[in-house]
Amino acid sequence: MHLSHPLLKPALRRGWHDLRTVQFGAAPAHAVVLGPIDTATGSFIELLDGTRGMPLLREEAHRMGLAEGYADRLVGRLARAGLLDDTTGGGPGAAALRERPAALERLRPDLGSLAVTSREPGGAMARMGARRASRVQVRGAGRVGATLAAVLSGAGVGQVDVVDGGCVDPGDVAPGGMPARAVGERRTEAARKVVRQASPGAARRSRKGPRADSGEPGLSLVVVAPRDGLGAFAPDPAAVEQFVSSGIPHLFAGVLEATGMVGPLVLPGATTCAQCVSLDRVDRDPAWPRLITQWRASRRRPSPSCDLALATTVAGFAAAQALAFLDGTLPSAAEARWELALPESAWRAVVLSPHPECPCDAVNSPDRAREPGESPTLSGEGPPRSAPAEPVRATMAKSR
Repeated sequence: MHLSHPLLKPALRRGWHDLRTVQFGAAPAHAVVLGPIDTATGSFIELLDGTRGMPLLREEAHRMGLAEGYADRLVGRLARAGLLDDTTGGGPGAAALRERPAALERLRPDLGSLAVTSREPGGAMARMGARRASRVQVRGAGRVGATLAAVLSGAGVGQVDVVDGGCVDPGDVAPGGMPARAVGERRTEAARKVVRQASPGAARRSRKGPRADSGEPGLSLVVVAPRDGLGAFAPDPAAVEQFVSSGIPHLFAGVLEATGMVGPLVLPGATTCAQCVSLDRVDRDPAWPRLITQWRASRRRPSPSCDLALATTVAGFAAAQALAFLDGTLPSAAEARWELALPESAWRAVVLSPHPECPCDAVNSPDRAREPGESPTLSGEGPPRSAPAEPVRATMAKSR
């Protein structure tokens, strides 16, 4: 592993259990305890502040009386433990971001989070560079969609397009989403302003145009967040067929009758799609086709029941799922639809499986990431199953 200028991740709090044991990180999910550490090693660790290259660090180690090659071994162990960043790492996307100091400062908290969740040095900047090269389309500019679009833009996604019809009404207004002054404006135009104001700065783009091999060229992800939450609860396969046929990943999110929903995240041909969901509902309820036809065709739209706090929660959770996907992680919504029904305060996962009769053929995909039932829970009863209850412990080799 090559590191240019190693840096102990500043996002992880550091504390000493005793004179020979140090803990990096307070939250158990990402904390690491190292020991035993002698005085010379503890002093050397303090030099890993990103200002020194490896040649200088080797010289400093020699002056401290540390064994030949110890600096490289120690840096390697710290890197493998996920404790080091590299102030010059991350590739071309990271280098481009460093040339935009104002945007970089806006994104510092996001980079801190990525540094905690990315074990490899330079991983945070590399992932942020990938975000800034991404294009996401949000379909829907209501309380959920507009807020979600603003969060994605503010978190560093390079291009966020919002598609919706009609004009902003008072019920669309939400903190972080549509402002009150936007009432009466065209929804798409008003959403563009929201996205632009949230952005830390547009990424510099290549002169090469986006791909022209689909109806939605160059899209990394589409988030379907209809103002009428029925489109998220029971997605119409015909409405997203263009994304399925083009292989464009798409995520559903919305609020229906005081129930928030996030998912599924559809990876065409690999995970459960809208048609799979529809076929499964028909299997479980023969009356489903009749019901959904009535609800979709009805001219009498019920009054919105989209609680502001719930809509904001759904927008934030959907944005987290979308960002995880853009960062290269398969989020839990790929095999589940998450639901939060007021007045409860706990999300529950409705596990989804590809339907054997669906033309998407995802049931036979070799790329399916997990078996049904393996999605983690967010029940509020403690940390997710993947999170350790105690910090990870590592043993250090002797310095001499």
